[in-house]
Amino acid sequence: MVENFNELKQQFIALGSWQQRYRELMLLGKTLPVMANELKVDEAKVAGCESNVWMYIDFTPQEDQLLIIADSDTRIVKGLLAVILLMYRDKTPAQILAIDAEKEFDELGLLKHLSPSRGNGIRAIVQQINAFAEQHL
Repeated sequence: MVENFNELKQQFIALGSWQQRYRELMLLGKTLPVMANELKVDEAKVAGCESNVWMYIDFTPQEDQLLIIADSDTRIVKGLLAVILLMYRDKTPAQILAIDAEKEFDELGLLKHLSPSRGNGIRAIVQQINAFAEQHL
């Protein structure tokens, strides 16, 4: 299991084909903690996603970090969420806002293989995280 986003990035770049990256994405999705059904409420849904995506974001002032948990009802989106969560793990709001998530997904070779609606879903998730980070600068 990868420990951080840079490790994940190196691993994905080393994979040759889209099929290998897709398989790795599915395996990453299995690493997400299961979200309790009680938390899968409409208020937690991310608007703009084709699949159901539930996300909670909190801010821990003592560590100056965002805490993000998320889940989806589809395997591919769970894998994409795992990538996003690794990208933002242990980051301050300022560090989060400095990340160009679209560029990172492009470098991983993922965006060009996703449907436009999945790409829009990724953007919606990132926008929600960025908006929360802006509130806690």
